[in-house]
Amino acid sequence: MHDKFLDDLKDKLPKFPGIHRKDKYFNSAVLLLLYWIDGEYHLLFERRAANISQGGEVCFPGGKYDPRIDSNYEDTAIRETMEELGVIKENIKIIGKLDTLVAAMGATIDTFVGVLEIDSLEDLEINRGEVAEVFTLPIAYFKDNSPQEYQVRLEIQPSYFNQNGEEVITFPAKELGLPQRYTKPWSGKDHKIYLYQTEQGIIWGITAELIYDFVERFC
Repeated sequence: MHDKFLDDLKDKLPKFPGIHRKDKYFNSAVLLLLYWIDGEYHLLFERRAANISQGGEVCFPGGKYDPRIDSNYEDTAIRETMEELGVIKENIKIIGKLDTLVAAMGATIDTFVGVLEIDSLEDLEINRGEVAEVFTLPIAYFKDNSPQEYQVRLEIQPSYFNQNGEEVITFPAKELGLPQRYTKPWSGKDHKIYLYQTEQGIIWGITAELIYDFVERFC
């Protein structure tokens, strides 16, 4: 009987393990787009519209995975890019995928590498509700210029103070009978932040981390 249990368990375990309980994260997908200009490939960036979250910051095209619409994360990356840049699916050639990034703030980012096949960036019909501008920078720039590196401290907060200055306890460690140390912030860890200074402004955070990984490993 115990052998049957193990055989059944072996059959049920994932053949290709992924991210533990990925559904508890904010799941998104982006498209690292390559565009050929003057004899070299560039990376295409968006500056987010001022009236949306993280307004004015630089990012890759992409957005939230929607299981009602998207059959997979590649669909998400392509759909969001089409909506933001005003291109058709035939303008995007997917050539591969990077490792999934699990961000410290509780999000996953699946990054696909593709080629934008249009004659001119002026052909884009940018969605101004989401995108303030589009620009490119040559891959060579990121090969020749290493990012600045900084550290931030991450902690688990069992409570927070609301707008009225009242403490809201989200994890009642004392009532649960857990050790005293869990009634206050714990497990402070340093987290590395990458930042590029460019002629188009600062590129940092997740976007900079994806650039760094892509250039270091594949260029």
